[in-house]
This record gives sequence, structure tokens and C-alpha cells, in this order.
Amino acid sequence: MSYSVRIAPITGIPARKVEAVIQLLESGATIPFIARYRKEATGELDEVQIGDIQDAWKKLLELDKRRETILQSIEEQGKLTPELKAAIEKAATMTELEDLYLPYRPKRKTRATVAIEKGLEPLAKQIFSQRDKEVETAAARFINDQVPSVEEALQGARDIIAEWVSEDLRARDKVRRHFNRSSVISARLVKGKEEAAAKYRDYFDWSEPLDKCPSHRLLAMRRAEEEGFLRVSIAPEEEKAVNDLDNIFVTGYGESASQVRLAVKDSYKRLLQPGIETEFRNASKEKADQEAIRVFTENLRQLLLSAPLGEKRIMGIDPGFRTGCKVICLDANGNLLYNTAIYPHEPQKRVFESQAEVEHLVDKYAIEAISVGNGTAGRETMDFLRKIKFATPVEIFQVNEAGASIYSASEVAREEFPKEDVTVRGAVSIGRRLMDPLAELVKIDPKSIGVGQYQHDVNQTMLKDSLDRTVESCVNSVGINLNTASKHLLTYVSGLGPSLAQNIVQYRAENGPFKKRSELKKVARLGDKAFEQCAGFLRIREASNPLDNTAVHPERYALVEQIADDLGCKVADLIRDRSVRVKIDLKKYVKGDVGLPTLQDIMKELEKPGLDPRGAAKPFEFGNVHSMEDLHEGMILPGIVTNITNFGAFVDIGVKESGLVHVSQMADKFVKNPMDVVSLGQQVTVRVVEVDLARKRVALSMRL
Repeated sequence: MSYSVRIAPITGIPARKVEAVIQLLESGATIPFIARYRKEATGELDEVQIGDIQDAWKKLLELDKRRETILQSIEEQGKLTPELKAAIEKAATMTELEDLYLPYRPKRKTRATVAIEKGLEPLAKQIFSQRDKEVETAAARFINDQVPSVEEALQGARDIIAEWVSEDLRARDKVRRHFNRSSVISARLVKGKEEAAAKYRDYFDWSEPLDKCPSHRLLAMRRAEEEGFLRVSIAPEEEKAVNDLDNIFVTGYGESASQVRLAVKDSYKRLLQPGIETEFRNASKEKADQEAIRVFTENLRQLLLSAPLGEKRIMGIDPGFRTGCKVICLDANGNLLYNTAIYPHEPQKRVFESQAEVEHLVDKYAIEAISVGNGTAGRETMDFLRKIKFATPVEIFQVNEAGASIYSASEVAREEFPKEDVTVRGAVSIGRRLMDPLAELVKIDPKSIGVGQYQHDVNQTMLKDSLDRTVESCVNSVGINLNTASKHLLTYVSGLGPSLAQNIVQYRAENGPFKKRSELKKVARLGDKAFEQCAGFLRIREASNPLDNTAVHPERYALVEQIADDLGCKVADLIRDRSVRVKIDLKKYVKGDVGLPTLQDIMKELEKPGLDPRGAAKPFEFGNVHSMEDLHEGMILPGIVTNITNFGAFVDIGVKESGLVHVSQMADKFVKNPMDVVSLGQQVTVRVVEVDLARKRVALSMRL
């Protein structure tokens, strides 16, 4: 069966579309390229759907690789029957495969293998048949130096039977059904850990159905378990599970049946239940990881796509109290012009001197906007700046500085500013984040940006893949200025990567700015395939061909030129004059691999060439509060959404601790997903519901 046919029911996407995506992926196409420039081939699948196909395809490749390994192993043992081979080839999941392989898997020493070595397997078979009523008499025949008593003979036989039961497909399926239907996750405090585990107090004696446990709660309990504070278990009701197993394996009466019943119970408690629990622990963890990663990646997407201020002359300020505020000045391209420090706050409190320095620098470097980090002393620095009467208009912004310190000590920062210390680099990052958040944040490990939940607890490989895909998606959805983009930003452009990104920067340094997209083919090791993948996502402003500053792919330039010729005008006229564009009959140009989706995308680009889809940054001002002591119940305040989780959103209202708007307080209607109501960086109005000074928690509501 082809991969496309197997993937279709998993993703809910028709097999023909799946097949088209797989063929494109095999040819080296990237997800952004396929979604943007191969709509006719895929039936206009979006990046999420294409990513789902890619993930399912990779899992099936892994499954088939494991299938071959298992077949080879059993064949080498001389135990591969035609029926077993057919069952293995038919297995659709990794669980089915491993169940089939379990009896043939090379074993470490177990109680059953020890009993078999003592020669007790015939006794186990005799008892398991349940036809012999005098089991002690039968067991007595196996007494020897290694088996000194009847009870030890019976125990060894039960150990062998227990292992047979645990490897039986019917038994495993039955126990899994119980886990699926009625498993409960329970958490209990480890004795003597009450004080150290205080932050996990809610879970000291906790249990709930596993299928009702939300991802954030499961990950919290798992973290507490890892830290040695809780014991966490997952199990269904034991009595019902054992009874069902008895119905399968206890088929007789008398002493043999009693021995089998004992073996079945032992098999469940010692082998089946722990083994299946591990499966469900792993499966529930993977599900929780996927949900946490989904929240994290969506937060990251929103942060990366935050509105930029654009190419303005920026003053960046990394605020602080004792060590002062680090101040840097950037030109419109983000180049560092000057750095210094001011001390407007306690303990120095050199307010007038600091004010004079800021006014001087704003005037000297023609500063158009000031970017202030939102960390320690951020609010006080904003208040200080707003009292200054500048001679020219200067907008003041506060930006999220999470990860700036990570960047400042990174190899990337040392490469950019080898002669500057970490304080200067951090302030530069804060300034550039206002200018273009995407271009600056791609230099930082996404895990250090501070959005999402439990990012250090989830599967790190899965997290990295998802975050890298999100960054790549954001970079390509915005489009990149080929002549100003850093190596780090170019790395995420479709079809490039670190090596080609470095070669582009090197070519630019040696030959000056690119004048047209086709010049990319002169870059070392950038061949036709890489050009096909990257060209549409790279922009050249002021290029002689106006299409070079659009998302129109070079492979469609001839088509646009044909449209212009048919209308008796130039391509520039198509872009400039809407009255010319409305004359275009798109259906006339549908042919081959060019359909209406591609033509409609081209028309959108001609209408707004080079448009940044992120909008423009807007300044924000907090209410008249500075600490939790200033808050009281019922107070209405402006705030900025700083993080979104499954259970609500955290909002910065101008005090040190962000407040939580629980999902139940987000609207006057039921809200399933907080992201349906708010977005990262959104300016909102909230009401203070509760202030807990002892625990430093603020509860907020958007239901005013």
C-alpha cells in the first residue's frame, strides 16, 4: 500500500494531494515553497496540512524501517512463519509491531527464563492446559537440586505462565482497553517533602481520569515527579482488568485453574500493568508535549510576527537600577553608532544629568523612537523618558527583552560586536527588536524567548523541529530584504540554510548589493534547486525589475510580462495603475501548471508590492500603578498580553508580576482556546479580581 493511501485517513487529506506533497518533498521542496508556489499541485493545502503530511510520512518511514528489522530478527531465529510474516507486514502501528515481536525479542534474564532453565516449562504447559487436577503430584516430579520443593516448582511454573499471558495479544489488547476506558492518573506526595514541594501543593493528593487531565497539569505532575516530590501513577481498576484476563485464560476447574488464576493476577500486577502503564505514560506525555509545543509555537509565531517600526533611527535602552541604564544609538539600518550609560534611578538618581544626555543624543543622532526593555527598572525608565520634552517628535516603546541576555553572550553577538561588552550587545538587541522583531529574534534560541509553557519538560527534538519550522514559516511569510538581511535571518529562508546564507553575505560583501534576483545564481554553491526554493521569498528594493520586490516567483515573470504585453503596457504600469489591472481576464491565462490560485496570488502582489504583512508598531502607556501594593480589587487597567497558555493569558499591567486572566475570565461566553480571544502583544483592558501579595499573584478579568 502506498504511503499516500496510508496517510490519507490519518490526516483527512485526499490521497492524490498527499501523493503530490510527498513527491515535492522528495524532490527537495520546502514546506513554505510548496504552500506558496505549488497550490495547483496540492489543491491549495496550507503549511499546517503539508507539515502534517510530512510528519505522518516520517513516522511511516520509521515504522517500515522497524518492520524490516523485526522480520530480519525473527527470520534469523528460524521462527518466521508465513502467518507471522503476514501479520507483521499488516501491522499499522508501532504498538502492533512490538506486540507481535514481544515473544521473539531477545530477553534479559527474567523469572520465567530462570524457571525454564530449571526445566519447569513442561510443568507450566501441563498446568496451563488445566486438565490435571493433582498439580502438587505433577510438581513433585520436577523436584531436584535446583528445584528443592513442590512450592518452588509451582512458583516457577506460574512465572512461566505469567510471561505467556503478558505476551499474549489478546491479553495486551484487553488491558489496553481498560487503560483507554478508565485509567486514572494519581499523584501522591513523597514523605518528608512537604516544604520543598510547596509549589506543587495542589497535587499532594490528586487523582482524575487520565483523559480529562489537561496538558499543563500532566506536565506539572511529571516535573514534580522528576524533581522527586511526587509519585505519579496511571492505572485502571485492577479487579475488572484481572477478571477479564481470567475469562480468557482460566478455562478449567480445580487446582490447575487456581494456579493459572494466581499466574494471571501476577502477570497483570508484575508485567502487564507496569508495561502498559509505561505505554500510556509515554503516550499521554507525548500528547501533552504536542499540546504544549502547539501553544509555544503559536506564541512564538505571534511574537516573531510582531509589528515592526521599520527603518528608523532608534535609541535602545536596557534599564537597570544599581548598574544604571545602558543606552545605545542605531542608524536606520540597525548599525551601532554610540553607546553610554545613564543613572536616572536609585541609588545614584542623577536625573537631570541623565535627561540632558538623552536629549543630547536624540538631537545628535536624529533619533526617531526609543525602545526600552521591559525588565528590571523598565517601567521607571519609561516614566523618566515621558517627562522629557524633546525638541522633535520621539515615540517611546517598551519591548519584551526576554532572551536579550542570552543573545548578548552568544557567539552570534560576539561575531557582530567583537569589541563591545555584553551590556552593549543586550541594549542593541532591545533597540533592534523595535525596528524589526523577526530579524532580531531569529538570532536567539526560541526556548530562551520566554513564551509558552513547560518548554524544558517536553520532548526537545520534537520542540526544536516545531520551533524551527515556525521560524522558517514566519521568515518566508514576511519576505526578506536580500541586501540587508543578516546571515542568521537568511538561514531560515526556504532552500538556503547556514552555508548558503553565509555565501550570500560573503558575495554581498565582495560585490555590493544584489541588483536582481537572477544574480543569486552567481553565489557559490547556490544551484538551480536552491534558487527555485529561495528566490520568491527574497526581495530587492529599487530593483530595475519591479517584480524583484514582490512575492511573484521568477518562474512566473514571463507570464506577468505576457499579461502586460497583451494590455499594451509595461509591468511597472500593472503595479502602478489599478485601472489597467481590472482589465485582466485571469481565466485567459489558465493553462498547464498555472491555475487561478497562482494567478490570484500574482494579482495580490501587483496590487501591494513589497507590503509587509505585519502592520506597524504602536506605542503603549500603562496606568498609574508601579507595584502590587498599588493594586486593589475592581481596578480597571490597560495591559499587554505577554504569554498565552491553555488555561489563560498573562498580562503585563505595569507592575513587576504579570497578572493571569484565566480562560473563564476572558469573555462573557465559553472560551475553549485562549488564542481565539487574545494574541501575543495585544493591548487589552483588564479588571483586577484578586491580589495575593504573599504568593505574588494577580488575578485579572477581561469581563469588565
